[in-house]
Amino acid sequence: MKPDSDRIPRLQDLPAAFSLLTRLPLGTGSGAEFPASSSWAWPIVGAAVGALGGAVAHMLAAAGTGTAIAALGAIACMVAATGALHEDGLADAADGLFGGGSAEERLSIMRDSRIGAFGAIALCLFLIGRHAGLEELLRDGRAIGPLIAAGAVSRAVMLLAFRLTPPARSDGLAAAVGMPSNLATGLGCCLAAVIALAAVGWDAVPAAALSLAAGIALARYARRRIGGTTGDVLGSVQQVAELACVAALVAVI
Repeated sequence: MKPDSDRIPRLQDLPAAFSLLTRLPLGTGSGAEFPASSSWAWPIVGAAVGALGGAVAHMLAAAGTGTAIAALGAIACMVAATGALHEDGLADAADGLFGGGSAEERLSIMRDSRIGAFGAIALCLFLIGRHAGLEELLRDGRAIGPLIAAGAVSRAVMLLAFRLTPPARSDGLAAAVGMPSNLATGLGCCLAAVIALAAVGWDAVPAAALSLAAGIALARYARRRIGGTTGDVLGSVQQVAELACVAALVAVI
């Protein structure tokens, strides 16, 4: 598949990015086509989702709910904002990548809407991990900045994984979106770096490094198991990258 490099990224791409990655009323309202050139805006979408979750966390904590409830509310808000898009991808990818005897069988499992044991376990572990990390950050009085950074960086890692890994099937979401161009990928990564540095300062460097290592490792594993990437794999890359970023920020902050 050739990269979508027909035009230069533009601000009009933002609604398409929000429409693809969230349920927020900021998109085009049409799910028919999402040009790959709009992928440069994915880190902006991630930052917006993180800011929303962080704001909810701080409001709940200020209301006296405690950090555990505040963290739970923030995660619920972010899941609702994305329509559980990435969480659904995580569960499906876990079922497929760790099950099946062949690439075709694994891809078939990933298309099954039913959740299996691997998917359920992965979903539970990642939700618990995100909650634990966010609670630690809230105890330090910091949530908005780290969640903005994690949202932006994890979507940039997802974008890189998409650019570096071919689609595993010709009729899936990844193939329909089209491979991002070098320009869109580079711009998206630069935006993520600027957003993360502005949000958490130089703590963003080790966080981004761990996030990148974890996300790309998963994408490479998916390539070995199913021959490339899918929409579900990209969702799982985002989840892995986000959790790694939050974990690193907890460690350094």
